[in-house]
Amino acid sequence: MFVTNTPVPLTERDLTQGPEDCPVREVLDRVGDKWSVLVIVLLGQRAHRYGELHRAIDGISQRMLTLTLRALARDGLVERTAHATVPPRVDYELTDLGHTLLAPLTALDRWAQEHREEVRAARERHDRANG
Repeated sequence: MFVTNTPVPLTERDLTQGPEDCPVREVLDRVGDKWSVLVIVLLGQRAHRYGELHRAIDGISQRMLTLTLRALARDGLVERTAHATVPPRVDYELTDLGHTLLAPLTALDRWAQEHREEVRAARERHDRANG
């Protein structure tokens, strides 16, 4: 049972259009994956070196971290800065565009924290009812 109904603003665009024409799908393809959100949140705190990110994100492989950072850089969300030092040093930080994602990701985090137990209880009810 719904406690309240929240009107969802409709846009002029056709919601059945292909993913290449849908800005929401396009963005969710990037930030909706498991690793991108974690990288963005960490970089929202400060710039990090590759090794710092790898150590901070439990379970991510080096390959997946590299792919994630490249994709975020390609989308203009992360900037990679290579320093000509010995040993070589590379820093990653959010761009101005990347920083604009922090507010919605923080809201999502807040929602998840507030509703985690409700979601877990709903899963348990569903699993019991559906075997």
